[in-house]
Amino acid sequence: MRLGGQVFLKEKNPENWAFALKEAGFRATTCPINGEEDISELEDYLALAERYDILISEVGSWSNPISRNEETRRNAIAYCIKRLELAERIGAQCCVNIAGSRGEQWDGPDPDNFSDDTFELIVETTREIIDAVKPERTVFALEMMPWIFPDSADSYLALVQAIDRKGFGVHFDPVNIITSPRMYYRNGDMIRDFFAKLGPHIRNCHAKDILLRGKLTVHLDEVVPGQGHLDYRTFLTELNKLHPDTTLIIEHLSSNEAYQQAKGYISRIASEFKIPM
Repeated sequence: MRLGGQVFLKEKNPENWAFALKEAGFRATTCPINGEEDISELEDYLALAERYDILISEVGSWSNPISRNEETRRNAIAYCIKRLELAERIGAQCCVNIAGSRGEQWDGPDPDNFSDDTFELIVETTREIIDAVKPERTVFALEMMPWIFPDSADSYLALVQAIDRKGFGVHFDPVNIITSPRMYYRNGDMIRDFFAKLGPHIRNCHAKDILLRGKLTVHLDEVVPGQGHLDYRTFLTELNKLHPDTTLIIEHLSSNEAYQQAKGYISRIASEFKIPM
């Protein structure tokens, strides 16, 4: 696998971006451009990434393509198509979004999020995005969330089968679907089950951690890798069975120091099992 992350720079350009990632020990990262005003720099970023053996693995398309507001929905679909086109041009592992939400908060809960109609809307919408681009080098994938499909290995597998497109792949973020104390303490079983059912489809994963607090009702907080209870030994062992360019991207940290702390923990676990990163 390739371990990836972010670097924080006072002034970013292709050369110092790539060099900083190399110095940080990362072999993968997210897309460095937003695809609008900085598209002219793309070829330079690609050339420097190749020079330093860095895989631009993930192009985000964060938006709500299943919004109840039709204008918001159509704009989001158009945005996802543009981002998937960019991912295809780059040859990224995936273009990733969440499914969205039927509620006012684009990434939040709603009573209708788990309805059969919403499942069908996700299928229809994802097909529309993929069919507009017909990607060959990348895939469109849905990051898992606790309050919308896909929220489990079984619901993700159901989406893979229902969408039925070569251009649809799997993004795995185990922290996002740990939603109970029972799963928290048995998350290694959940991880093994996910890889058993979806391993051949996985292109990209996120690395973070989760901590259960002793306060009612249930409080589960995202924390830096190594400060929680995610079973990284199982996670890395299963990831190591996939293609060597499958990426694991550390996310949601606010400083270079925090990224190095997370990288250090994950690398130590990988070293225990002689897993190359």
